[in-house]
Amino acid sequence: MHIRHAVAGVALAICLVSPTQLLAAATPNATLTQRHKFDIHVQPLSSALRELSVQSGVRILFPYDEVAAIRSRRIQGWLSTQDALARLLAGTDLTSSPAGEGVIALAAPPNRSAARRSPLALQYAQASLPGAGTQAMAMAPAPEPAEDATPIIVTGTRTTNRTVAESLAPIDVLGEKDLESSGKQSVRDLLGTLVPSINVSNNGAGASWAVRTLSLRGLGGDQLLVLVNGKRRHNSATLFINGSVQNGQSPPDLDLIPGNAIQRIEVLRDGASAQYGSDAIAGVVNVILKNDTAGGAALTLGSTADNGGEQGRWQIDNGFSIGPDGGYIHLAADGVLQAGTLVKGSAIGGTYYPTGDPRNANPDLDRYRGKAGQPEVIGGNVSYDAMLPVGDSLEAYSFGTYSKRHAAGWLTYRTPAALNNIIEIYPEGYIPRIHVYDEDFQYALGLRGEIGGGVHFDISSTYSQDEVKYKQTTSLNPSMGTASPTTFYLGKIRFDEWTNNLDLSKEFDVGLAGPLSLAVGAEYKKNKFMIGAGDPESYINGNYVSPPGSWLAGQQRTGVGAQGVTGFVPEGAGSWSRSNWSAYANVEGKIVEGLEFGLAGRHEDYTDFGTTNTGKASLRIEPMRGFAIRGTASTGFRAPTLQQQHYASSSTIGVIQNGVSVLLPVQALPVEGAAARALGAVPLKAEKSVNFSAGIVLTPAPNLNLTVDAYQIKIKDRILLSETLSGPTVISALEAAGIYGIAGGLIFSNAADTRTRGFDIVGTYRAGLGDMGLATISLSANFNKTIFTHIDPVPGPIAASGLALIGRTKQGDLTEGTPRDKFIANVLWEKDDFNMNLRATRFGKIVQRANATAFHTADFTACAVNVVSDVCFRDYVDEELKPKVIVDLEIGYKLTKGVKLSVGANNLLNTYPNKLKPVNQFVGFLYNAYAPYGISGGFYYGRLNLEF
Repeated sequence: MHIRHAVAGVALAICLVSPTQLLAAATPNATLTQRHKFDIHVQPLSSALRELSVQSGVRILFPYDEVAAIRSRRIQGWLSTQDALARLLAGTDLTSSPAGEGVIALAAPPNRSAARRSPLALQYAQASLPGAGTQAMAMAPAPEPAEDATPIIVTGTRTTNRTVAESLAPIDVLGEKDLESSGKQSVRDLLGTLVPSINVSNNGAGASWAVRTLSLRGLGGDQLLVLVNGKRRHNSATLFINGSVQNGQSPPDLDLIPGNAIQRIEVLRDGASAQYGSDAIAGVVNVILKNDTAGGAALTLGSTADNGGEQGRWQIDNGFSIGPDGGYIHLAADGVLQAGTLVKGSAIGGTYYPTGDPRNANPDLDRYRGKAGQPEVIGGNVSYDAMLPVGDSLEAYSFGTYSKRHAAGWLTYRTPAALNNIIEIYPEGYIPRIHVYDEDFQYALGLRGEIGGGVHFDISSTYSQDEVKYKQTTSLNPSMGTASPTTFYLGKIRFDEWTNNLDLSKEFDVGLAGPLSLAVGAEYKKNKFMIGAGDPESYINGNYVSPPGSWLAGQQRTGVGAQGVTGFVPEGAGSWSRSNWSAYANVEGKIVEGLEFGLAGRHEDYTDFGTTNTGKASLRIEPMRGFAIRGTASTGFRAPTLQQQHYASSSTIGVIQNGVSVLLPVQALPVEGAAARALGAVPLKAEKSVNFSAGIVLTPAPNLNLTVDAYQIKIKDRILLSETLSGPTVISALEAAGIYGIAGGLIFSNAADTRTRGFDIVGTYRAGLGDMGLATISLSANFNKTIFTHIDPVPGPIAASGLALIGRTKQGDLTEGTPRDKFIANVLWEKDDFNMNLRATRFGKIVQRANATAFHTADFTACAVNVVSDVCFRDYVDEELKPKVIVDLEIGYKLTKGVKLSVGANNLLNTYPNKLKPVNQFVGFLYNAYAPYGISGGFYYGRLNLEF
């Protein structure tokens, strides 16, 4: 009986297909390679195939029983019919072959018996073609756009139909629904919230706090490559000085990409230097911009519970068709007005006013004068993504972003009686306020398509620039005395990057279980870094000595240049550039069913430090459906940035003198400058890494996915910024180089090797709740540990002074400054017009190591007299940030079609990090700024979304 049913189904198909079609050669034809603009939402695969038929005019014969339980992915954009079909079938066992002119037949694996199929197991999807002898099947109304459960990835692979579950290395895909329901106000925070192996740095000082960075798998922000539409994103011009765990880095600034311009974000958690070049030691973040013709707008208003920080963010985007052949342009803009937060601080000790002033004895004296918290920000981003078909097989494309941002924040309070205050100007002391003006853009232009013989090409040119200007108010130059201004222009820095790429790819049939995909390409890149000097008053030494009869009479004032951040000096100003070219080859293929491999190799040649070669090998074994083992081995590198090679500026930070931290100017010294060389610095070379990873992928059901991946990353010659170097030897080296009034220096070196080990767990389950809707449940975790495997001997010029380039503080930042582990539990519940997203994130222990010993009592308060005794101890007082759980919640409701109202909270329970020990509260800060969730407490908001 089953055989008769199968025969009946085949007979029905034969009746629908003309004999000439069945006899036609089973080879690709012009109908299949013709391109169309497809728009197929997530839905059952059977109906998706019918939509593909309608939109392409190609008829499809398919086994209904095999596709009935499969959910399609979203197909959108200008594609050939065969490419669109390949994407629909990616991740399934179905194969396609031509069955005549304008007809495609789908087939299941031969080991599946046709006897299990129903009489109408073979169904026909066709369009309403002129003169067609059969009536087209009635199409159901297109469903509402839904999130793609198995998206096709473009990061870490050169093929065009690989899904997340089939990837050779671990990858996370964050779609539009993730961006919308996360409740986060920036791309950076979104990644730190949803990807367990990513942590966000919320601490910093001086000019560096305006840019926040990401850490993937415990490594630095500049060891993570950022792409936009697969093209390299430029780094920030800003170099982090005194930025703790991200010290000495200049990573890309993700907050300068409009969040509403993003279609999805792909995060490759694996070394990929062989595929993409420098910086991809920890992994790759690829931001894919929207390319549809839909649109929307959003307005978000919110504030913290206790500390101000009112915020308003508006967003609008829309896509437009260009021409009759599927061209488009999608425009997006967002703007933000964010007030600064003022977080409760600690009492500032010591003598406030000149000796003998009766106010010093006043118990009601206001000693809470610090202004810790997030900066005030006003800024806007705009973007576009465009494509225009050129002929039958080519398309021109372009995309770009442009941003302007002004951030302003408070630094550290100076008391009225301090040596770095002029009491005649600031009788109550002062807090310098730093202003950072950012102007940033990236534009790309390219041409891609097929040039014959199945060879696909992509040629592009990308130009980008980040320019940052610095200004400081409510500050002064103490060395100028009463003649000092209070507002300073500190100078500017600019980073330019010009990248040109040519990529070629082709699939070959070499007798394996699947086609062999070969990709080759070349890249030429040029970088330029510029420093412009500030006003003279921001850096000169006025040699002011307090006159007789005044406070501190006869003493020369400490602090040369503007307090807080000193202006760029003419001697450190200039322009530097370098270029490099590279070539790569990438091969991927399926040897037999269940065994896939990938190989990649790359050669890089830099004008300033030479050449390097990297390689990568990947293997994926799937012994049974729903269970796979994957592993990779790769080498990588990161070139030193021009900022790390040439940055020269001073910041006023804590310098230990006689066991006490004193606010004094400290300068970053270019490694090839006279002062740095005198201290033992040598030219920087590239970091080199060796990465190993192995994991399993479990997909026992279409709605359940679990991945576990272990990794090890060894980095040799890691580029690190030193500890603060101070003392007579350093001062002598500075003065010999013509640098006066500076209390210490910071230099870069390749002085250490590190090893990072850990593993990631990511599980997702989509549960149908019947009348109660749909719940998407995800549980994920990261465990990570970094150790130093080698530290170079201290250079001779500073060894005699007892100084170290990589001391206990620097080692602590890299080994304990980010969470040892991180857990995320998330539930997204959707029912009709209602949705709720609840997330709990547990951050593991963090330790902030002290950079000097301190005198303290048993309860860690400062000793009355700094002498070691039975009640006064002297040792390093480290700060342990204990594990905390942060809860986020968002509830949304569609008021009508295209209108949605949401309310939510980031840090719903208003959780704060640990308070610092009293002995470490000497500058007025109360909370530990190493907390990845910040020190401002909960943020509560409402949002109105419009779709059009």
